Amino acid sequence: MQIGTKQFQFDGHHVYVMGILNVTPDSFSDGGKFNHLDQALAHVEEMVAQGADIIDIGGESTSPGYQKITVEEEIERVTEVIRKVKERFDVPVSLDTYKAPVMDAGLSAGADMANDIWGLRYDELFAQEGCKSVWEIGTMAEIVAKHHKPVCIMHNRPKAEYEHFLIDMKKDLQRSLMLADAAGIARDQIILDPGVGFGKTYEQNLAVLAHLDTFLDFELPLLLATSRKSVIGLTLDLPVEEREEGTMVTSVLAALNHWDMVRVHDVEKNVRALHMTEKIMSLQ
Repeated sequence: MQIGTKQFQFDGHHVYVMGILNVTPDSFSDGGKFNHLDQALAHVEEMVAQGADIIDIGGESTSPGYQKITVEEEIERVTEVIRKVKERFDVPVSLDTYKAPVMDAGLSAGADMANDIWGLRYDELFAQEGCKSVWEIGTMAEIVAKHHKPVCIMHNRPKAEYEHFLIDMKKDLQRSLMLADAAGIARDQIILDPGVGFGKTYEQNLAVLAHLDTFLDFELPLLLATSRKSVIGLTLDLPVEEREEGTMVTSVLAALNHWDMVRVHDVEKNVRALHMTEKIMSLQ
């Protein structure tokens, strides 16, 4: 898959690392650290030097109790950062937003990939009756298709209510894929993310991690995003700033299950853990 200037070989033998850049004052893990342009660019430089293959930029926190911002505010936050990162670094950039107008502006500003925490389903879940989209600009699927850029489709639900958890979860992802097909998004432009930490209980998040192999059935690239999340904090009884070892374990788990990408805060440690894992696996 071509993302920006880089060709990604999603063959199950190497895990790429997506570095997180939150340009928000209230992100659950690093809120306020990088919401000024100079700080954001310095952090990108650090992550690239540490081995990040792609940078994921987010302008609104999605942690529990987060402060919602307007579309205009989010566009202002992310577009300048995207442009500056693309000017200064030869690294692919993804944009993390569920708002179609923000995605349209960000992809127009130079972002190379869409990363949607509602898996293209926000419109059908939350649009008013009789309306196709929440947004005047159109649905997220239509916006992504218009730009002809890859998209990461993440699983999410308004409530963590399931009859048969893993089966229902995979049906939700199939629904997202149907929306992508209908909008004209090619299957070879899609990455799937099971959405650890979104629309799931603690036990359900653990179930995802225990059954990573089942998602290989989709025969699509897979991204695991667990970095510093509550499933790690609850398991280890640790605050956000002490969850890196737990995060690294999940990155190794992704490699052992032949996944393709992990999304992390601490690039250097996860790159090292993955390199060690992949070296051992190559000799098996």
